[in-house]
Amino acid sequence: MKAILTGFFTLGFLTLSSLASSQKLQLNDLGYFETRGVNIFVYSNQYTGMFNDEKNAGIEIIHHGIRTSTGGAVRLQNTPEQWDLVPSVVDRKIDRENNRIDVTLRYKDYDFDSRISVSPKDKGVIISVYLDRPLPEKLKGKAGMNLEFLPSSYFRKTYLVDERPGLFPLYPSSSTTIDSKSNKVLQFAGHTTFDDRGKDEYIVPGPLSVGKNIIMAPEDPGSTVKIESLSGDLMLFDGRDLAQNGWFIIRSIIPSGKTGNVLQWYLEPNSTDGWKRDPVIQFSQVGYHPDQKKVAVIELDKNDVPVQKASLFKVNSDGNTSERFSAELFDWGRYLRYNYLKFDFSSVREPGVYFIKYGNNSSNTFIISPDVYRSIWHPTMDIWFPVQMDHMMVNEGYRTWHGAPYLDDALQAPVNHEHFDGYKMGPVTDTKYKSLERIPGLNVGGWFDAGDFDIQTLSHVNVLLNLVDAWEKFRITRDETYIDQDTRFVDIHRPDGKPDILQQIEHGALNVVAQVENIGHPVRGIIVPNLHQYHHLGDAVNETDNLPYNPNLKPYESDDKSSGTMDDRWAFTNRMPFLDYSTAAALAAANRALKDFNRSLAERCLASAVKMWDENSNRPATSDQTGMQMFSGVSEMNAALQLFITTKEEKYSRRFLELLWPSLERASAGGRGGILTALQAIPFFENDFKSKLLPSVVKYKELADSYLKENPYGVPITSRGWGGNGVVINFAITNYYANKYFPEVIGQEYVLKGLDYLFGCHPYSNISFVSAVGTRSKEIAYGNNRADFTFIAGGVVPGLLLFQPDFLENKEDWPFFWGENEYVIDIGAAYVFLSNAAYDMLKNNK
Repeated sequence: MKAILTGFFTLGFLTLSSLASSQKLQLNDLGYFETRGVNIFVYSNQYTGMFNDEKNAGIEIIHHGIRTSTGGAVRLQNTPEQWDLVPSVVDRKIDRENNRIDVTLRYKDYDFDSRISVSPKDKGVIISVYLDRPLPEKLKGKAGMNLEFLPSSYFRKTYLVDERPGLFPLYPSSSTTIDSKSNKVLQFAGHTTFDDRGKDEYIVPGPLSVGKNIIMAPEDPGSTVKIESLSGDLMLFDGRDLAQNGWFIIRSIIPSGKTGNVLQWYLEPNSTDGWKRDPVIQFSQVGYHPDQKKVAVIELDKNDVPVQKASLFKVNSDGNTSERFSAELFDWGRYLRYNYLKFDFSSVREPGVYFIKYGNNSSNTFIISPDVYRSIWHPTMDIWFPVQMDHMMVNEGYRTWHGAPYLDDALQAPVNHEHFDGYKMGPVTDTKYKSLERIPGLNVGGWFDAGDFDIQTLSHVNVLLNLVDAWEKFRITRDETYIDQDTRFVDIHRPDGKPDILQQIEHGALNVVAQVENIGHPVRGIIVPNLHQYHHLGDAVNETDNLPYNPNLKPYESDDKSSGTMDDRWAFTNRMPFLDYSTAAALAAANRALKDFNRSLAERCLASAVKMWDENSNRPATSDQTGMQMFSGVSEMNAALQLFITTKEEKYSRRFLELLWPSLERASAGGRGGILTALQAIPFFENDFKSKLLPSVVKYKELADSYLKENPYGVPITSRGWGGNGVVINFAITNYYANKYFPEVIGQEYVLKGLDYLFGCHPYSNISFVSAVGTRSKEIAYGNNRADFTFIAGGVVPGLLLFQPDFLENKEDWPFFWGENEYVIDIGAAYVFLSNAAYDMLKNNK
């Protein structure tokens, strides 16, 4: 696309009409408006996520292959934040006869309905808003039509408002005013994102410009959008005045006292004549082992004519290049909106630096080397996990990542409370503590779960299991981190004579054991109570005042030992057998890793694990927490296996076998079920166990092979809500164990295709999803430093989200899409295991 854009730029500032294609937008078979280089979705994606406005719904524009606009809807604020109210969709109708899409929206809190109608006109669309009843009194001057534009798509570009020029600000600096909180529209569940320090006020952003016509980026045909108001003014706002994840917003206020067609816009994204997306050569940015299968995928625009061959070039020591391999391409076919070719260069085994050439397009360089997987996990253990360590000060050279936070942990979460991050409490606490009573002993160990700062116990459980597995299978002794629990100090790149992986297992176990010992069972999570804390960006030590809450003091008052500010994290303590069993499994495993490293903690781990087992024995492992149901069927089975491996007690092996075989029979109908747990159990049972497992592995291979038909990458690609890299990693880990014990069924390529996908052989782009790993990797991601548009080395992002019906996305220039770019600890730990597994597997090739 660079060549196309450069060519157009040399034409100068042409009028929009001279740049636009003659093609008009048409309603296609997938239910969105389409012409060359422009797609307009009209509620193909709805506000259905648990986090309100996730910037992935409403009227959206995919402009020359990039989603640049979202949130086209009737909204109640000038610059809606994530936690502002969003409309629900009452009805969506595709009227093919009239080439139109109609959507009825509702705000239940205000008993307010509206209808948006979108239909093509000229080279754009008409957006009309209809009301059957006049605006409610409380929404006069507040309800309006909004359309949001991604700031990073318009940085360093200009706009024209009624021919008046302006620059899109790189950093927010528009004017704001203060208004009384009584005038503010409700936010989610009565929460507030603004810490007004008791002043009962809020910030009102002012517009950058106001007029009837707005042209965005007139100098850049690839980004030019024209909006004309046919009724009332258009206002241009910068949503980043309130929140770093805000967008540029075009807005018109809905007039009061009117019904029928109350507002109308003409929207015209420029369509470049003959545009087609450049081919994307997808391959592993880390490179390849000489012995492994090496297949690149080439992603093509549906209007592109495929080239028949691709070539592999080697970069020689003198800087010159030479073609080393050429082959005809395999036409895989269509997947979602693009066509795919495959280039197999497995026969090339010579170590060196290479790149792939397809037509006039060349990839960046990558390597072929027998040591290609040796150190790919180092940034994750050396940097990512230390940075995530809770209750510790973390230093790296001249930089302090964060101070020692949350020393004021924790208060008992109140009963009958639903938290904005998905946690909730029922009518009882399931503990000896009363609502908001202090729970002692929780300000130790643990990791920040993700880009935010909560402790999520299920994630800790999965981290512990994967790190223990990596320790036991590969004896990882790498030492690059100084960790002192007594002084709560961590120093990166500073060896201390202890294996880092054992110190991380210790750190995670400290918190989980503290939960069991001080509460009686593991908690769902520990998290700040206020929404204005939750979106905190910066040093974690500043999210609370680090002083235990004292109800006898006034807010913001302190006696230097305690504080009257209710900012301490809450522990959500309702008990779940599922989580008890999962915790028992992790702590039983941690006992084995720690027994020669920290014997006292190891004994506490096993005691806690046995306590959880005994108290839940023969009770169903159920769960009512969103996202956990998929794991509940194997939690007791995992606990039984880990306790058996640790204690060798027959009661655990007996229960494991009682649960395993029915689980595998249920899974044979179409899922993996407990196959991974079964494979991990093989060394601890007699040979007939392995023989009996063979049919399930053969059945599993059928599932694994089905992905080769679903997509050109041969891995499970999940759809919406959260990117699927965790699923891909676990798929590859399962394949590692299957290959280890049944190599005649599952080949090594089933393991390595997961890493290839993670490192760049995936849809949309060819970037490595592991920051600082590979030639090109995620350099802007959703870590706790996301406001700085940067990354944390070794963090693994979730990956691709599917915007219905056919658009996969992973933004490289905007960090705030958590479903695409948020690092999480359990994926990181699984990646550490998989990386070592791949290296070990290939190292042992004969």
